[in-house]
Amino acid sequence: MRTQVVDHPLVTHKLTTLRDERTDSPTFRALTDELVALLAYEATRDVRVEPVEIRTPVAAATGVRLASPKPLVVPILRAGLGMLDGFMRLLPTAEVGFLGMVRNEDTLEASTYAERLPDDLSGRQCYVLDPMLATGGTLAAAIRFLTDRGADHITAICLLAAPEGCERLAADLEGLEVPVTVVTAAMDERLNEKGYIVPGLGDAGDRLYGVAG
Repeated sequence: MRTQVVDHPLVTHKLTTLRDERTDSPTFRALTDELVALLAYEATRDVRVEPVEIRTPVAAATGVRLASPKPLVVPILRAGLGMLDGFMRLLPTAEVGFLGMVRNEDTLEASTYAERLPDDLSGRQCYVLDPMLATGGTLAAAIRFLTDRGADHITAICLLAAPEGCERLAADLEGLEVPVTVVTAAMDERLNEKGYIVPGLGDAGDRLYGVAG
């Protein structure tokens, strides 16, 4: 497993505003959209392409286009939905699947409650959207879910990551013969006793959409 922290002033600037507890939900959503587009730029460096012959107004030329099968973007519900528009702006021809996973707050283990994905993902590159790589259990379960269906290349895009989560993810995916990359805006200090990232930005879902009653 490879971890890439995107070191760019604009990324840090937008992330700082996301962390601020005074940032309201509409601003948080807008900044998440912008930040994910920046992360997606780095995350798609290995996207598969194939050569294509075109003609410019001046001459013939050889370029590239996205290879088939198309990449599959998979937001983890519900907070991952807040990252979808920013990613799709950069890769609008990608297909989208959905994976609903919930973490047990006592055991910190993840379970699947809903999915809308092709049964066969053979040969597919998958981009998983999950704002917070905290304990690592949810993301590990999602990646295993996708590779069990045949996905052969996984990139996870996270706003924040914690060292404990990255260690857990690497351990849970040990022996997996599929390349996995985590692209994140920052590697934070640690997890607290409740499994939240410190200093973090709070609950990403609540910050994006408000607290459901």
